[in-house]
Amino acid sequence: MGNEHLLAHKDGHVLSLKLNRPEALNAFSPPMILGLIEALEEARADADIRVICISGAGRSFSAGGDVKTMGDATPETVYDHIGMLNKLIQFIKEIEKPVIAVVHGFAAGAGFNLALACDLILAANGSKFTMSFAQVGLISDGGGLFFLPHLIGIHRAKELLFSAEPIEAEYAHRIGIVNRLYPLEELEAGAMQYASRLAKGPSKAYGMIKKIADQSLTSSLAHILERERTAQAMMVTTEDHREGVQAFTEKRQPSFKGR
Repeated sequence: MGNEHLLAHKDGHVLSLKLNRPEALNAFSPPMILGLIEALEEARADADIRVICISGAGRSFSAGGDVKTMGDATPETVYDHIGMLNKLIQFIKEIEKPVIAVVHGFAAGAGFNLALACDLILAANGSKFTMSFAQVGLISDGGGLFFLPHLIGIHRAKELLFSAEPIEAEYAHRIGIVNRLYPLEELEAGAMQYASRLAKGPSKAYGMIKKIADQSLTSSLAHILERERTAQAMMVTTEDHREGVQAFTEKRQPSFKGR
């Protein structure tokens, strides 16, 4: 798990994945994307991992695409690269475990979209987000044209996409992009504390919440009601549900096992 462009570390039930091209502001590279896919594949199969955090080494979360190599791009190489990126985005959305983006510095372009694909975004005060594609005559990729309009509305999304201007984390928090803000020096510890607390929760229920909530973006109310109905019938058979009810009755904190 991991490679020179991606550092992986497991702490309890939390898997931390750190983008590791600090000299390039963690701009995406094929080894980095493939490493993330491989790490998520392994995490999906590891019941001991309940929460995944993605962060960046050095001064920023990620600058997204590597502008230094864009001049050499061809339609064929771009098509293949975005296909690999799309596989990563789909993996983040489909894995039935919470994935948290831990953002400092800049989250630009596809780096912004990587954060948007995650279930939660925790950010440092003063960090910045930008849909920088228009600066180099491109459209957003990596799911940005899906995630951003659904999250903040079509008009606000178009403004960010057209202008390519950065927004600060405080504004991103106000309009619903960022979940929580931390002082920069407290971000790493705060994110780990948050993730560890989440990892103690009913991970089976979290996985189902994630799946159905994401489906709600493209489904009808009738479909979601039926998904809730069938899923809940299954959830009442889990050990975590029985433990939750027993803990409530005994007036103690539940000890969930993810089963």
